[in-house]
Amino acid sequence: MIEFISQPWPWYVSGTVIALVMFLLLYEGKTFGMSSNLRTMCSMAGGDKLSDFFRFDWKSQRWNLIVVLGALIGGYIAANFLTLETTVDLNPATIASLVDLGFENPGGEYIPGKIFGLEAITSLKGLLILIGGGFLVGFGARYAGGCTSGHAISGLSDLQVPSLIAVIGFFIGGLAMTHLLLPHIF
Repeated sequence: MIEFISQPWPWYVSGTVIALVMFLLLYEGKTFGMSSNLRTMCSMAGGDKLSDFFRFDWKSQRWNLIVVLGALIGGYIAANFLTLETTVDLNPATIASLVDLGFENPGGEYIPGKIFGLEAITSLKGLLILIGGGFLVGFGARYAGGCTSGHAISGLSDLQVPSLIAVIGFFIGGLAMTHLLLPHIF
């Protein structure tokens, strides 16, 4: 395995790269968002026969599927070649809250087994959480006219007021989930 020195990119490098990509997309008249890829994939698989929502020219969106492929490949490379340290530096108050919720070794791994482990996925409770969460994310993305990445990156860079409202709603929903619902789930 190839070992690289793993240091996070400074915000000004990452921000500049994101801004450059967004400028190029705006220049080409395209928008970015992951949920639009799901719509494209459903349309490619014949979803247009079941719903008018999937009846569009999906071939014009093939370029955006490369974003999904890039995210998968980039995630694999980052996890397997660029990550030397698997612990997450969490605030002590966050660690205490997670321990109270029953998490073992919070911050000791990127993906907590209590949520994403095989036992969690194969249990009835875990399966219901995944199905319920997937439904809420899908419904929310459709209702908001896009996903978090589409609104927060593409919509805000395009100065769209609906995207600003959606992003504020995402943050309020995330805070409510974290502080009000999550303690009752675990």
